[in-house]
Amino acid sequence: MGGLKKPKKKYLAGKPKKIWNKQLLLEELQLVGEYGLRNKKELWLARAHLKRITRRARSLLSMTAEERAPLEMPFKERLHKMGFIEDPNVPLDRILSLDVRAVLERRLQTMVYRMGLAKSIHHARQLIVHGHVLVAGRRMTSPGFLVPRELEDKISLAQ
Repeated sequence: MGGLKKPKKKYLAGKPKKIWNKQLLLEELQLVGEYGLRNKKELWLARAHLKRITRRARSLLSMTAEERAPLEMPFKERLHKMGFIEDPNVPLDRILSLDVRAVLERRLQTMVYRMGLAKSIHHARQLIVHGHVLVAGRRMTSPGFLVPRELEDKISLAQ
């Protein structure tokens, strides 16, 4: 249940176990700056999303070939539609080698900046939060929206 002020965390496995690891802190700080994230919770959310993907790939690898065959292709096609992999025929080992940058590159904020619709990554976040970005004709106000491959070319600024 819980109240509205205390929502359930979405980054269950993403928070680091060693909080004061200097190398990890510097890496997180660099990613937060590079992708214009508001706080580290957004980074932890991306890590948790990646962890779900790699956990599924690992479970598929542990199955026998007969069990894996009907489940592997739909999983790879879904990752291809989301834009995490280029080709649905890649081996599962390639999926296990994905890092958090693969998830961060699919965020709407990053896409708006990479397309040249904003001057900086922070400007892209501002445009999205204020409702100036349309995805397939719909106003999006969430910078963390993971853009599927089919909607990449349908991102535009509102008039």
